[in-house]
Amino acid sequence: MARPSTPLLSRDRIRDTALDLIDSEGLHALSMRRLAQRLGVQAASLYSHYPTKDDVLDSVANLLTRQVDTSGFTEGDWQHGLTTWAYSYRAALAAHPNAVPVVASGAGQRTEFLAMADAVHGGLVGAAWPPRYATMIAGSVKYLVIGAASTPFASGFADDIQVYLDRYPNLTQAHRLREHAAQIDSDSFELGLTSLVRGLEDVYASLHQAIP
Repeated sequence: MARPSTPLLSRDRIRDTALDLIDSEGLHALSMRRLAQRLGVQAASLYSHYPTKDDVLDSVANLLTRQVDTSGFTEGDWQHGLTTWAYSYRAALAAHPNAVPVVASGAGQRTEFLAMADAVHGGLVGAAWPPRYATMIAGSVKYLVIGAASTPFASGFADDIQVYLDRYPNLTQAHRLREHAAQIDSDSFELGLTSLVRGLEDVYASLHQAIP
């Protein structure tokens, strides 16, 4: 039997192509028509696999979220759990910055996101954090991760020293930030996460001292 001239479609192939399109052209470029063009098929061929573009985006979000490591919570060490989770979460999103809004948009019925949230919440509550605090801690880490992955700090500055001379005397070294952007962003994320965890240790201690 002759092989088909067009590679067979699958959910994974459609999802991976959608992510490639988002990576290369931005989230705004994704449509079922553009996705079909990339795959060399008619748009109608996609709908038996994904009824809507939102379903494709959910699949992309699940793929990225699946790369996040929540195993650090299994030993009951909430500090290790948070740190492992946050670093792997940032890494998964930083590899696909154009897709960050897809993941940041919320859980909905995304199975991998819900599994991640369940593991984090369960790990924190299992380590004797009150459920309300567990929710706020997860939110705080998410804000830090999403911000770090979507808005690199150093890239917001021009590399022309003339922009800063005379008018901005406290920013005369800002033109060097782009040169060291990756290291600055990495170090800034580490500082933020370390400070958050250390602050939470004080909160944790005060909560448990208050328990008779």
